[in-house]
Amino acid sequence: MGKYSKHWETNKSLTHNNMLTKKKKRRTQTTSYCCLWISGLLTVLFSSFSFAEQTRIAVAANFSAPIKALVEEFEQHFNHTVTVSTGSSGKFYAQIRHGAPFDVFLSADTEKPAALIQDKLALSTSQFTYAVGRLALWAPQHTPPITKHTLLTQTPYTKIALANPKLAPYGNAAMEVLHHLSLKDQTRPLWVLGENVAQAYQFVNTGNATMGFIALSQVKSNQDKSTYWLIPETFHSSIKQNAVLLNHGKNNAAAMAFLHFLKTAKAYAIIKDFGYGPP
Repeated sequence: MGKYSKHWETNKSLTHNNMLTKKKKRRTQTTSYCCLWISGLLTVLFSSFSFAEQTRIAVAANFSAPIKALVEEFEQHFNHTVTVSTGSSGKFYAQIRHGAPFDVFLSADTEKPAALIQDKLALSTSQFTYAVGRLALWAPQHTPPITKHTLLTQTPYTKIALANPKLAPYGNAAMEVLHHLSLKDQTRPLWVLGENVAQAYQFVNTGNATMGFIALSQVKSNQDKSTYWLIPETFHSSIKQNAVLLNHGKNNAAAMAFLHFLKTAKAYAIIKDFGYGPP
């Protein structure tokens, strides 16, 4: 009897040990599964954040309205953030040459992006035309249509706002128009020069100038479009506006994604709505 009792006790002990071993295995497996799940979750989260980048872009003042709409559309579809600075193309060119940390430059001309490539401050293969600007002569308080005759018959107190032609392509285009109309010397005393086309717009909008040469996009963005003359494109050089990826942004995923987005049909549609011609 003792022999069988001992054997039964041994079997009982073995059974108990087997149960404990199985429980430990189940705990180990459960722990492993939990660790794998958490690890996978962290990997996904880490991947999402690692691909979410921020880019800083310099944008010509005339493009300040379209860029807002473009950035809003871009950020809805991409896990990136875009910080925009607007100003005169000439000033941005100087700032970039002195080390300003911009990733992308959207100029109001083709010369400055090309010069940055020449200076080895931008990638040569990245330059492209994102918009073709249109120049308008805006006079919010003027009722009759604006023509050459209107410019000639304004009172001596009239001020004409335009962007500084040495800094802004739209200012240079305005000078070409005045030269084409043989009005350059006659209107010179009336000029109010802004640092960029946005400032030229402000001079007219605040009443400090009676009329001004501004971008058509600025007229379209204004709720009270009033009277404006869309300058014939034959009166001035084409205002091709080029974008370029700067050296500072060559490894920035957000910068490269945004430039790619600018070439899409959706971006072109937004740009066209603001009064720009196709590239």
